[in-house]
Amino acid sequence: MSSDDLSHESSAALAGSDEQSKVNSSRRYFLIGATSAVAGVGVVGAAVPFLSYWSPSAKARALGAPVKIDFSKLQPGDMMSPIVAWRGKPIFVVYRTPDSISALENQGQDLADPDSENPEQQPDFAKNPTRSMRPEIGIYVGICTHLGCSPKYVESEVFAENDSQGGFFCPCHGSTFDLAGRVATGVPAPDNLPVPPYRFESDTSVVIGEEGAA
Repeated sequence: MSSDDLSHESSAALAGSDEQSKVNSSRRYFLIGATSAVAGVGVVGAAVPFLSYWSPSAKARALGAPVKIDFSKLQPGDMMSPIVAWRGKPIFVVYRTPDSISALENQGQDLADPDSENPEQQPDFAKNPTRSMRPEIGIYVGICTHLGCSPKYVESEVFAENDSQGGFFCPCHGSTFDLAGRVATGVPAPDNLPVPPYRFESDTSVVIGEEGAA
């Protein structure tokens, strides 16, 4: 074989090597790009559940949303039924009679906190004998402050010995509250029934969860 033939074969071999190198480089860049793209998709996929976790659900928003109650059919001496829930807790709405209001204003004995001294149990507007914005309408969170049971609205016979006009009785452990939600002395419940923030939208409707003038 002549030197010219050897030179030709060497040139061809070098050309083939360059082409193969270009193919390998192109393949390597493609694999790197594809791997990066897949990794990027994985990061986004991992971020979506994370962001969803921190985004409040519709149920969570609803639990804190104000609730409007129409009590136009409520009669003096009655408690509204069915009971409306706010933040997952029952809300008691009672329509007190003039005699009940008078009894609350004059009743101080046998009550653990007759003057509503605990500021965490009611807004400022409810720091009065009826613990309400309007004396005839009482609005309370219907959760016993002992172990979280729901008291029952009862007539005056349960409270006859205290000369009361009725109130709330928790059958679980015997705690009693007057019609202003004030807890009696000597019972397991340590505090009065909480008064939620509210505002009257009209004479016969109230918004639970918001404070303000009617």
